[in-house]
Amino acid sequence: MTQIEAPKADTAGLSFVEWGAVFAGAVLAAALSFVLLTFLTAIGLSTTSPWPNSGLSTRVVASLAVFWTMAQQIGSVMVGGYVAGRMRSRWHEKGHEAEFRDGLHGALVWAVGVLISAVLVFATVGVVARTGANVAATVTGSVTSSSGGMDAILDTMLRQTNTAQAGAPTAPTATTGAPNRGGGSEDTRAEMSRILAGSVTTGSITPENRTRLAQLVSQRTGVAQQEAERRVDDAVKAARAAADKARHAAILTGFVTAAGLIISLGAGWWAAMRGGQHRDTSVPARFTFDRRRMPVS
Repeated sequence: MTQIEAPKADTAGLSFVEWGAVFAGAVLAAALSFVLLTFLTAIGLSTTSPWPNSGLSTRVVASLAVFWTMAQQIGSVMVGGYVAGRMRSRWHEKGHEAEFRDGLHGALVWAVGVLISAVLVFATVGVVARTGANVAATVTGSVTSSSGGMDAILDTMLRQTNTAQAGAPTAPTATTGAPNRGGGSEDTRAEMSRILAGSVTTGSITPENRTRLAQLVSQRTGVAQQEAERRVDDAVKAARAAADKARHAAILTGFVTAAGLIISLGAGWWAAMRGGQHRDTSVPARFTFDRRRMPVS
């Protein structure tokens, strides 16, 4: 008797990567991540309050935001990786090879999700930073030229010392027709803002710019030249402190983001392998409790 072997399937030129399962897991992970981030916004608003001695502190809220951001990122990739691993078709591989291919599909879910997020971020921002110097300049410029930080510094510099002078109405400027704000016209404030931003970016302020700022402060507020120079020095220190605080926040954000991405990669790989194991052993995916499987006390 002769034994006839079944012809082996020719797998030459075939890809073992099933992009349908990968994209399905990536889309599910992205949707789940969006929902969880929406919950984060609602939770953050509920923990803060404008009233004194109420709500959580800023540090606690920031810690909760970091934890929730990492948790939702890792959990979303785990769900997407599990779906990709379970939906992948099993070939003729066995043992570790099957686990590796399942895990690889989970890693591809993570990679597709990261690429989609990066494209959305760059499309929203509209600017791609090419070098580390551009990133640092962007962070410094965004802080020193923001309407919140820089305007507060300029208001302190141009604050009137005379109560009667401060309460008097200000006349409109000749260029914009808008009333003076804080003792200085919009053009004056714009010039002072540029000088302060340049001093923070370069790390020092030239004597010419320092004298110019002191003259503008003295003209708008009526204080002595020595007092105006003191205000300028305090403003430069405040602008540098704000930029340094923003730099530390950017560093922390970068480390947290990188750590979350690395952990989510491992989580997606592990979840895809678990999905492959459940596929091979036909473990049902249950979303409700089965009373028949509950232990009897």
